[in-house]
Amino acid sequence: MNNKTSYACPICGNADPKYIGYKNGKPYCRKCVTFRGQEATGEYVQLDSAEWTLKYELSDDQKRLSKQLLENFQNGIDSLVHAVCGSGKTEICIGIISYCIKNGLKVGFAVPRRDVCIELYYRFADIFRDNDLTAVYGGNTKYLEGDMVLLTTHQLFRYDHYFDLLIVDEIDAFPFKGSEILEVFFKRSIKKNYVLMTATPNKEILDYFSKPGRAVLQLFSRFHGKPLPVPTVIKGNELFLNYKLIKEVSRILKSFKQIFIFVPTIDLSLKVYKFLRMFFPNGYYINSHSENRDEIIKRFRVKKYRYLVTTAVLERGVTVKDLQVIVYHSDHPIYDSYSLIQIAGRVGRKKDAPEGEVIFLARENNEEMQRAIAEINAANKKLPNLL
Repeated sequence: MNNKTSYACPICGNADPKYIGYKNGKPYCRKCVTFRGQEATGEYVQLDSAEWTLKYELSDDQKRLSKQLLENFQNGIDSLVHAVCGSGKTEICIGIISYCIKNGLKVGFAVPRRDVCIELYYRFADIFRDNDLTAVYGGNTKYLEGDMVLLTTHQLFRYDHYFDLLIVDEIDAFPFKGSEILEVFFKRSIKKNYVLMTATPNKEILDYFSKPGRAVLQLFSRFHGKPLPVPTVIKGNELFLNYKLIKEVSRILKSFKQIFIFVPTIDLSLKVYKFLRMFFPNGYYINSHSENRDEIIKRFRVKKYRYLVTTAVLERGVTVKDLQVIVYHSDHPIYDSYSLIQIAGRVGRKKDAPEGEVIFLARENNEEMQRAIAEINAANKKLPNLL
């Protein structure tokens, strides 16, 4: 019995007897039993060059943060990048990634969601055109190593003390946020230093990175220098909100702009879409159960769809020119201030279309909505000091 209780999982470190099972007399961990599979060997030989190409020039603020990020890494300092939505966090990392590849260091860039991982892979492949990059996510795990590894946080279990530099974006996003197992895999995969990135850090993580040996890098300006869109709140009962939803969608579509209509639940995504299609053709819906999500997004990008009713699956990672946003039932408990800020950040992400509308349709202007608007206004007030 003592041998059973003293077992500690070599993968996630779990030693709680409640989560230790036994098969054929041998212990196994119930917490991380689903995380099994081939692991990276470290035998891949990297290219010793990493020339990069961008179709646009980095802003002065992006250059400043890029330089600080590299200096921190060279001095063994872990960094938290607190940058507003649309500031260009991906571009800020180009310099440090290039440095690591050139010096034979292993680089990983992890995000919580598969869709964002795929999009990042294509973005970085276009930047580092001569390098061999690999994307690792559920259903795509044949090639685990390359000059740079783009992966979901679920796949970090494959990289035991592997990355000299691990960058993790969207640390406040589901399913990484609040997952003890994924946090263990994150720590286990790091060989040297790491960079965490978020637009909405909480006080706990800001305090943690304010200690010696760590650093907080802040960027409150978007790369085009324009402010974040401040949401407009429309309140009323259910009948009034449905009326306003039709009215606002009609108005925006008449201006030839596309819309993401965010809803809090999967059921509502279908119900709201069926409601809207009675008035507006050429729309669709998307949620985590949609099997053809990539195709739906592709059709939206080429304007086959004028609007998409969506759950939180499009809260992050997707950039569309001239996009407008409506949040239906923005006072639902699923929406905290962090998610509402992220949703608002979908708007105005292109240099040639830096502005747009964010509309909250709600039965009440609750505390989370007020906090989101206050934080956006606070970030915008800091903007002139950085230009």
